[in-house]
Amino acid sequence: MKISIRSSRRAAVAVALGSVLALTATACGDDGSGAAGDKGGEGSGTGRITFWDTNGGVRTDIWKEIIADFEKANPDIKVTYVGIPAASAQSKYDTAIQGGGLPDVGGVGTAMLAEVAVQGALDPLDARLKGSALDGKLSKNLLDSSRAAGGGDQLYQIPTSSNNGTLWYRTDLFERAGLDAPTTWSAFYAAADKLTDRGRNRFGFTIRGGEGSIAPALDAAYSQAGVDSFWDGDRTTVNDPRIVAALAKYVALYKKDTPSADVNNDFTKMVAQWDSGTIGMLSHNLGSYQDHLKALGADRFRGLPSPTRDDGTRVQISNPVDGLSVFKPGKNKAAAWKFVEFAVSHAENSKYNRSAGQIPANTDAAKDAWVQEAEPTKLAAEALNGAGTKIVQLPYYLPDWNTISKADNEPNFQKVLLGTMSAEDFLDLLADQLNKAQADWKQNH
Repeated sequence: MKISIRSSRRAAVAVALGSVLALTATACGDDGSGAAGDKGGEGSGTGRITFWDTNGGVRTDIWKEIIADFEKANPDIKVTYVGIPAASAQSKYDTAIQGGGLPDVGGVGTAMLAEVAVQGALDPLDARLKGSALDGKLSKNLLDSSRAAGGGDQLYQIPTSSNNGTLWYRTDLFERAGLDAPTTWSAFYAAADKLTDRGRNRFGFTIRGGEGSIAPALDAAYSQAGVDSFWDGDRTTVNDPRIVAALAKYVALYKKDTPSADVNNDFTKMVAQWDSGTIGMLSHNLGSYQDHLKALGADRFRGLPSPTRDDGTRVQISNPVDGLSVFKPGKNKAAAWKFVEFAVSHAENSKYNRSAGQIPANTDAAKDAWVQEAEPTKLAAEALNGAGTKIVQLPYYLPDWNTISKADNEPNFQKVLLGTMSAEDFLDLLADQLNKAQADWKQNH
């Protein structure tokens, strides 16, 4: 079954590429209706362009505000907004790549960047950025994540924002127990133990064992171990003995310092459980801040970047990066690029991320007052952009990454929590799958 799933994905890409070439001659131009494979053109830098918002509904209002600002500053360019729900964004792009109808500019997150880029749909942006007002104004770590997610050779996405792993903790419970803030892994484990009272249904931590469990588990393991690269040559470091030991220590918290229900909890259940007030710490991103604020009030919790090693070393895995891409078939790329530059400028990027509750990619925007006033976002931005922060780039560019990290290994991680599979066996299996996927990618890249 695993082989057929992966083969079908590769076959789908191959069919798409064949269809792209066949449809090139029939693709339209000025309305952004080209298919991948079209070279498009710069155009006049005026006229109408089409923008796809791939988080339609959730971000519609803020994008319409940015578009209105853009059209006021550029009265000779009009933007057609198309909102697409996040869940259907990948399939919408795949359909348009094969049959025509791609936009001039659109949102493409790192999770789907490689799959869109490999089908010839995106314009490389290195040269545009080099001559742009944005040059030198974007987070280097986010740019590195964007480039890595596209395969490492070229930049196909200008980052707009990122979430960041955050350790939320109950300040009232910590103060009552005489505990310091869990800024290091040693302090984290000490707090998890001290805050647990199973007889009173109180726990030090809640661990994610259900859907979406692999990334936070890898983040905890790499962060503790201090291993700062996902690859050593063409072999993954995911089963490095230091990673194995770190993951084993992390999963040992399950049912000792965590609720037993955690084995099935996705982020919504985990967040709701923590907000009930009986658990000391929760590892989740910045996106749950408003939920905590409503449930607990501003004075009963804080959000810190994930803990450092005891020597202050900070290692974290790459979080998904939102960004904007210019589509290769577009006949008005000059105007599309103007829109990207404007949307990621200081004022507009700040406005967008304030609405989204995320970290601005524009480093000037990351210094704005609202970021400084929202402590979790401020600390996350400082950690993300810190000179000493090491980002382990997850291989989003691998066609098999989503299958490996979700369908194949989320059930296996539950086995590790339940004690029916060792951390070493889990990571050895994961490493074998990743090494094969990397070899396949290199052979066909």
